[in-house]
Amino acid sequence: MEKTYIFGHRKPDTDSICAAITLSYLKNCLGQHTIPVALSSLNDETKFVLKFFGIQDPPYLNDVKLQLRDINYHKNFMIDYHASIYDAFKKMNDNNISAIPITNKQKLIGIVSLKDMTRDFIEGSYENIDTSYNNIVRVLNGREILKFDDEIKGNLIVASYKSTTIIESVLMCNNDILIVGDRHSVIEYAINSKVKLIILVGKANLKEEHYQMAAKNKINVIKVESTSLKTVKRINLCNYISTLISNNHPVSFLETDYINDFLEKASKIRHTNYPIVNAKNNCLGLLKIADVNDNNPKKVILVDHNESMQSAEGIDEADILEIIDHHKIGTLNTKKPINFRNMAVGSTCTIIYQLYEENNIKIPKNIAGLLLAGILSDTLMFKSPTTTPIDNKSAMKLAKIADLDYEDFAMKMFKAASNFKNIVDKEDVLYRDFKNFTIDNNKVGIGQIFTLNIEDIMDEKEEYIKLLEREAENNNYDIILFIVTDIVKNGSYIFYNQKAVNTLENSFRIEKLHQGYYLQDCLSRKKQIIPNIMDALDKNI
Repeated sequence: MEKTYIFGHRKPDTDSICAAITLSYLKNCLGQHTIPVALSSLNDETKFVLKFFGIQDPPYLNDVKLQLRDINYHKNFMIDYHASIYDAFKKMNDNNISAIPITNKQKLIGIVSLKDMTRDFIEGSYENIDTSYNNIVRVLNGREILKFDDEIKGNLIVASYKSTTIIESVLMCNNDILIVGDRHSVIEYAINSKVKLIILVGKANLKEEHYQMAAKNKINVIKVESTSLKTVKRINLCNYISTLISNNHPVSFLETDYINDFLEKASKIRHTNYPIVNAKNNCLGLLKIADVNDNNPKKVILVDHNESMQSAEGIDEADILEIIDHHKIGTLNTKKPINFRNMAVGSTCTIIYQLYEENNIKIPKNIAGLLLAGILSDTLMFKSPTTTPIDNKSAMKLAKIADLDYEDFAMKMFKAASNFKNIVDKEDVLYRDFKNFTIDNNKVGIGQIFTLNIEDIMDEKEEYIKLLEREAENNNYDIILFIVTDIVKNGSYIFYNQKAVNTLENSFRIEKLHQGYYLQDCLSRKKQIIPNIMDALDKNI
């Protein structure tokens, strides 16, 4: 069954991670194969929650871009370097493919095309034979008479088109391969010369005395029913396919390479076929340029967001199956109709709890705890203006299932998230829960943290102010904000870049804004900050 990834936004908070995990559990109970993943590292609050309920951290997903592994390329299409040219040609012809990767113990060592075979057929040397005894028997449809060597390598001599006198004048040696018809004097001469191999064609057979001589001298002998002409025509097809490799460093691609990167490189190389390998250079198959459009995009379900800027890289290349969110409708487009559950509630986990109810799926204690944590986190234990009666009612039921005092648990959870003292990398704090918006062609970025210890931030506020100016300049933000929400006081402190001053003063009706300005009862980025900024920008203030 094909897997589906479920994930929240790029800077995951407790609601998005808990939503992904609990929705995945629900979907799997309903017979689907889903995997909850995270797009970046988890914050301290979320780590506390998962550890509290004994849930493993979800695996990290870098992106959902199309990779070569998502293409229906010709998997396991390759051939061992000791296979015959004929076997390679037959495999290519049967699969209607004009090239084949050559491997040695699964390692890619080269690639041979029909063009290479044709060139060898026309320009190659018919005298040189380099193959195995078994290859000759199989390709010539022959029969084993005497076998002493696995490897057959030497010069070809054809007796059928030369007189016995001429043949006997040839100085034969133990590297020669003789194709001969019913010429016993030539056969005896070749045996006495201790040639490598005698191929008897047509009606030719060994006399008993010649058989005993050949066995004594350890001469390999094969019998074929074909004529000398057909045998000669086919003999070079017995050679190892590796004899046609002209480049020991074939152009290959990893299965994990992105399709766009592959196409860019392939447009310069201009080959038709490319071996696909893994990190150990084990060959996995062959990709034809024509295969690129036959692909299987990664299947995904999004929770707690529906903005392309907040989603996984390459989301436009993925197959979005479903979205469950509680934010405003964003910019994501889908290739086909999908299930889109969007509700004006305080938490995505509230919506997922309803899905459990609708599908009559029993909620385990730890899953109930995760759903409760998501609701408490996103509603700030029901203090946020985004909170609805549905959130409150759902949380009470979940707390009962999880057997938790929700107030005590919430304070432990908030405390775990409040350790910002002496964090060296201030960017980690700013971008811990950071979202981008485009409002009337203005690039807006807003990071928000929640804390029980406001002093941790205030003691280092100058560093955060400098960081905001630097990020605004480096990333072309018209407005970049750092919102520090004090859970105890039930309000937020606002830090900003200087370019945003006029907009913010009009957004919040502030006569004289200063860094760290306190907004009482301002808790929600979604419902109290973004709408005010939008109104101010819409009025071109």
